[in-house]
Amino acid sequence: MKLIVGLGNPGSEYEDTRHNVGFMVIDAISKKLETVLNEKKFNGIYYKEKDFILAKPLTYMNLSGNFVREISDFYKIGIDDIIIIYDDMDLPVGKATIKQSGSAGGHNGMKNIIDQMKTQDIKRVKLGIGRATNAINYVLGKFTFNDKQIIDQVIEKVSDAIISFIYNDIRYVMNKFNGSF
Repeated sequence: MKLIVGLGNPGSEYEDTRHNVGFMVIDAISKKLETVLNEKKFNGIYYKEKDFILAKPLTYMNLSGNFVREISDFYKIGIDDIIIIYDDMDLPVGKATIKQSGSAGGHNGMKNIIDQMKTQDIKRVKLGIGRATNAINYVLGKFTFNDKQIIDQVIEKVSDAIISFIYNDIRYVMNKFNGSF
C-alpha cells in the first residue's frame, strides 16, 4: 500500500496559498480518481483504498511528521511506499522534481517528517513556488494570476505522476515524469 501525503495548512485562510500546493495536488488526484477524503484520524483527513491512501495532515505544516508517522505505523506502511508532496522556494514557479531522498532543504514540514520518521530516505515531490525576501508572507500568500495559471498546469502533471506511483516503482515514475515539469 502506498501513502501519498500532500502538505499544507488547514483552514480557509490558507486555501490557495503557495504553502498549500501539496494539498492542491491531493485535491487534483482525488478529483481524477473520483474519491473523497472521508476518513478523519491521526489529526488528518484521508481516503483509503486497497492499494493507496491519499492524505492531508491537519496539524499545520510544521508538525506534519506526527501525522505521517501515526498513519504509516497504524497501516504498517514502509518508508519505501511513502511519498510527500510540498512547496519549494528554491524552485521557480512551473518547475517540480521527484526525489528519492534528501534533506529538508529549509522546509519545516519536511524537516518534521524526517525527524519523526528518523530517515531522510523519504520520497518526495517538490513543486516550485519561487522565492521572495519575506519568506513567511510569501509562502502564506496567494499566487499571482499568471503564476496560478502555471502552477495549475504543474499540479495536473504532478497528479498524473503520483497516480502512476500508486502502481509503479519510483524509478519508473522519475524516468517518465522528471523533466516534464
